[in-house]
Amino acid sequence: MRFHAACSCLLAVSIAALTAAAPIAGFPPKLQPADLVLRDGAIATLDPLQPQVQAIAIHDGRIEAIGSNAEIVRYIGAKTQTLDLHGAFVTPGFMEGHGHLIGTGSSLMELDLGKASNWDAIVAMVKDAVAKAKPGEWIVGAGWHEGKWKPAPQPNVEGLPLPASLNAVSPNNPVMLDHVSGHGTYANALALELAGITRDTPDPPGGTIVRDKQGNPIGMLRDTAADPVVAAYRRYLAKLPPQEVERRRERALQLALQNEVSKGITGFVDMGEDFKTLEWVKRQADNGFPLRLYVNVAGESVDALDRQLAQHRNAGYADDHFTVLGIGEVLSDGALGTRSALMLHPYSDTPNITGKNVVPMADIERMGRIAARDGMQLSVHAIGDRANREVLDLFQRIFEQDPAAHALRWRIEHAQHLDPVDVPRFAQLGVIASMQSIHACSDAPVVVPRLGEQRAKQGAYVWHSLIESGAMVLDGSDTPVEDTNPIAGFYCAVTRREGNGKLFFPEQVKTREEALRDYTWNNAYAVYEDKDLGSLTVGKRADMDVFSGNLLTIPAADILRTRVLYTIVGGKVVYKKDGAENWRSGQWFEPMPEFDHVD
Repeated sequence: MRFHAACSCLLAVSIAALTAAAPIAGFPPKLQPADLVLRDGAIATLDPLQPQVQAIAIHDGRIEAIGSNAEIVRYIGAKTQTLDLHGAFVTPGFMEGHGHLIGTGSSLMELDLGKASNWDAIVAMVKDAVAKAKPGEWIVGAGWHEGKWKPAPQPNVEGLPLPASLNAVSPNNPVMLDHVSGHGTYANALALELAGITRDTPDPPGGTIVRDKQGNPIGMLRDTAADPVVAAYRRYLAKLPPQEVERRRERALQLALQNEVSKGITGFVDMGEDFKTLEWVKRQADNGFPLRLYVNVAGESVDALDRQLAQHRNAGYADDHFTVLGIGEVLSDGALGTRSALMLHPYSDTPNITGKNVVPMADIERMGRIAARDGMQLSVHAIGDRANREVLDLFQRIFEQDPAAHALRWRIEHAQHLDPVDVPRFAQLGVIASMQSIHACSDAPVVVPRLGEQRAKQGAYVWHSLIESGAMVLDGSDTPVEDTNPIAGFYCAVTRREGNGKLFFPEQVKTREEALRDYTWNNAYAVYEDKDLGSLTVGKRADMDVFSGNLLTIPAADILRTRVLYTIVGGKVVYKKDGAENWRSGQWFEPMPEFDHVD
């Protein structure tokens, strides 16, 4: 029996050996050649199962495989495009978590007032523009902030210039100069005249007409007070030949799209277009967008939202390049720079001001109930601590009455200044804190003067406290308020270093991993795309960035020298920096400019 068993065992081993040696049809399976392969990279996947790899294979717009160079070389076929990265850093695609796309394009066609060091320089820029314009043509610019001017204009009202010099250089051209925050406009005399604003015009709800000692408007219009000037400008545009209007609009959109992908933006959350503009943008998407666009509805009355919101819902149109998410950005208050952010206590530098409620809270609540009914997101702008508290109270009230709304990933945009007791409420309610790290660096010079040292330390841009509490925190730029470049935002997130080198309450810095996640996976989660985007995982859409420096390891001083080498959306290279193919590990590019804007 032992001999028979031994023979049987040897026979089985022999058969197994023969079987192993014989080829088996269809095994191993033939690999599908990739459309694109990235190899020899330092790739941060944000996938906990394979957090660091060397190479990625992409097929049909999705990630086919990740792994070592040796593993991925098997996916290279005769028609595969291959990018040898020479150690470059690869991440999931950076998403702009809060921006204004067409506004960004328009700003690239207007006067860039952020470059002006003082009011006199702005007047000189307007004078040059008037010399090139026809009488009656509007002069438009944006990006100024009086807190950055040296020297301050004299005389002034709350640091704001009187209008004589501006009026003198533009007697026949209306002028509209937007504050960098987007919450104020300086208009010349002709623009005020066309808007019907006089010394007898009362302050509108949610706005302020800044006046001199005699009660005359100086030209500065905060929040809703600027609406008549904007309306006058729109009447001017409406009288232009239709082909000129369309040319301007198409040009603005194309400039914005090109600007975004050149800076590594693969997805863009647009904080608001009206129904008519939404339909126009949707038609443009039929021609192809280089990035994924997620648009909110804004600029419509509550009654119009009630009637039409649901019919404009649109998920994944144009191969997931155009999506309508919900309502927003709804303004519960203004901005810190214009002292219109709504505060629990008066501003330290102007004790008679506590800010403004812009859109009545009752209207915001109605919008919230419409969004909940239609299963859509609500994004509410709140900068001041009182505004944030009132919005959190409103969300909580709706969630308690309609528990299904709790799962809709509602957001507070900016969440810049919080009372400490409200910090844990974000996580408790599941409310997303949609913040912009770049604002902390650029706002820093005015935060303590506006709020005082103690209030600023406890509640200004408290990302670390929010993350520690379990809240979902996003990142972005609020472009065109800030340059959309996420490298500057990443740098501010992990250093909180102002342009002058001073650290702004550094105990609130993010880790580099947190900063990367906020720009990628968290932003994808906030637009319901976390199953398809946000990490470099097999099966997900192939959206990614290639950078010249490893943002997780390089010295902080070198972060601002890092550049985008490639932007890839859906497996297609939509941006390549000149000379990117010749880049080698350890190389960077020219320094970044200092932070110029204050919100």
